[in-house]
Amino acid sequence: MPQLRPFDYAQESETLPRRYLYVRFGSFSTDSRPSALRRDGRRPILNQKPRKWRDALPRFFIASILAVVSLVVCASVAAQDYPTRPIRVIISLGAGGGGDVFARALADELSKTLHQPVIVENRPGGALNIGTRACAESAPDGYTVCVLSSEPMVYNQFAFKSLPFDPEKDFEPISLLFFNTLALVTNRSLKVRTIPELVALSKAKPSTLSYGTFSFPLAHFMEKLKQETGADIVRIPFRSGSEVVNAVLSGSTPVAILALSNMVPQLQSGHITALVVTGKTRSPLFPDIPTLAEVRGGENYPATWFGLFAPAGTPKPIIARLAHEVARIVDDRGFRQRMYIDRAVEPSGVRLEEFARFIRDERKTAELIVRASGPQPK
Repeated sequence: MPQLRPFDYAQESETLPRRYLYVRFGSFSTDSRPSALRRDGRRPILNQKPRKWRDALPRFFIASILAVVSLVVCASVAAQDYPTRPIRVIISLGAGGGGDVFARALADELSKTLHQPVIVENRPGGALNIGTRACAESAPDGYTVCVLSSEPMVYNQFAFKSLPFDPEKDFEPISLLFFNTLALVTNRSLKVRTIPELVALSKAKPSTLSYGTFSFPLAHFMEKLKQETGADIVRIPFRSGSEVVNAVLSGSTPVAILALSNMVPQLQSGHITALVVTGKTRSPLFPDIPTLAEVRGGENYPATWFGLFAPAGTPKPIIARLAHEVARIVDDRGFRQRMYIDRAVEPSGVRLEEFARFIRDERKTAELIVRASGPQPK
């Protein structure tokens, strides 16, 4: 066998064309001499030109498609196994209010059907922005979901100059849970039963009456009413509906605007007097209370609502699984009687496919309400 001289790259690589390739473990390397062996003894593949970037595009696209398919398959498998550990439900309200009571009832039912503990965690304060931010910053793995209201999801972006979260990009809508029928109420000691009587009393005792609410949109409602009537009532902020109810009962804050679901027993007993409700129709539970549209004419005030959300990026199969389970729970006859009818709460009927579009429409309405109510973003 003839002795081949070693190939000298330093001398010959500048003069010979680079037209030959060697293959080792699937990678290509160039050599410039077909008759020569490299020092490791491998022979060249003749007449094969180096690959250009456009030659690799088909393989790149195939690899990309395979990667996407693998992610979808993995997500589907994860959804089938989901959940394997406890789930946390963040709610941006304090304990004891109507939204909190509903969230805990829903969590109890979810724990039965998902066979894992579902734990409610209250994060009140900051016009509901604190709990909403905690939701946005949670891991998008399906083990943190959030019960959030219309205030941080559609109103606050127009009421504040900046927010610690993006309500349009940081969340995955799952299900619209319920609408709240709101009521303007007073302590019975005030002995007023209509809005004109309340306005007259506030003017007769300027700067002595106060109203309580935990919701920024409801404060806008009252501020607009004050502008239109000249009422002199000072706002006192609270962290939850239960705190507002206690303040009205004690007389320390004798006026309030909040959901009927927070005070059904107190209204039935007569300890709190409702002047109007904001629903499209009178509440079946309290048919004697007129609507705001009946009393003042014109359009009614939009109802507040609560929905179930997850942090953005939560796998779609998990979102779909949760939406399915929630729909099954809220459609149950016993749950509807206990959590909707008996608490003067209105079911939504809005499911996963419609929820995102509903939120977009609500933002348009919220922007108009905030601008019309007077106070500038802060």
